[in-house]
Amino acid sequence: MSLSIRGYAAHSPTAPLAPYQFERRDPRPDDVVIDILYCGVCHSDLHQARNEWGGTKYPLVPGHEIIGRVASVGTDVTAFKPGDMVGVGCMVDSCRHCEACAQGLEQYCKEFPTFTYNSVDRHDQRPNYGGYSERILVSDKFVLRIPDGLDPKSAAPLLCAGITTWSPLRHWKIGKGQKVAVIGLGGLGHMGLKFAKAMGADVTLFTRTPGKEQEARRLGADHVVLSTDSKQMEAVAGHFDFILDTVPHPHDLGPYLATLKLNGVHVLVGLVEPIEPPVHSGALIFGRRSISGSLIGGIEETQEMLDFCAKHGISADVEMINMQDINDAYARMLKSDVRYRFVIDLASLKNET
Repeated sequence: MSLSIRGYAAHSPTAPLAPYQFERRDPRPDDVVIDILYCGVCHSDLHQARNEWGGTKYPLVPGHEIIGRVASVGTDVTAFKPGDMVGVGCMVDSCRHCEACAQGLEQYCKEFPTFTYNSVDRHDQRPNYGGYSERILVSDKFVLRIPDGLDPKSAAPLLCAGITTWSPLRHWKIGKGQKVAVIGLGGLGHMGLKFAKAMGADVTLFTRTPGKEQEARRLGADHVVLSTDSKQMEAVAGHFDFILDTVPHPHDLGPYLATLKLNGVHVLVGLVEPIEPPVHSGALIFGRRSISGSLIGGIEETQEMLDFCAKHGISADVEMINMQDINDAYARMLKSDVRYRFVIDLASLKNET
């Protein structure tokens, strides 16, 4: 029997999100049925709702930073039981057999991962709807356990902003003795500072905004460099092993590449557009520097991240909102008026008739 669900949806690129009733598919033997408690608001939700990346299918129910409690499980599920606190991130399925999936890197699935929303189910071709809703069904292989001691409200953004910054830091084996810089202090950047510091690195924030030093240090930065100040930039030339670039719009990479050491790496996690202006290849060749990119993370490493957060007392800085406030939240996001992630309390959907 299919489930009738209340949620909020975008019905066109210009329409505000509004209440929307829809049906979830019938549960399968490997499904975990989750009552959603909280859902983070990611900037990509806004991009998708407004079709800024193209390919949005309406009606669209966004949300891929989901925390909830297990309501029931299918007959094949052994890892979860009713009452468990769990999470669902950006993916709900993949081919499960390609080279990437075999390595636990489902985000790079050769057949493309099935995303939590604005995608179709691999089995029945029905549209997937996200976490701006009261309940979701997900295969147990794509459900994450929320460790005891991790606040579920502030854990929600870990499932996108958290793993997006954790995955490259882990892949490039960031640790003690390394010098790491984070570009940008937003939803991604604030998590990058926290993780790099907890991993033992010497951490610097690059920012274009004066006056962020106290806040950056609270989040884990040892140093702050104003990237618009040429003298400050010259002072860190050839200084960093690794740069985590969280800026979501085109920007000049040249000044930052000059701050990398020999074999230094500049990793893009926020930009999903062409690099503009073009990078001069000399900045890479004379120093064997690299520009790379990283996309969210696999299920195994996401669980590793959540366990690390519980052990080290790390969570996102969040502002709680009701579902009815989502359009105001989107407007504030466009003005960078949030520290550092909105999280929806889905109990507010009970006020919808």
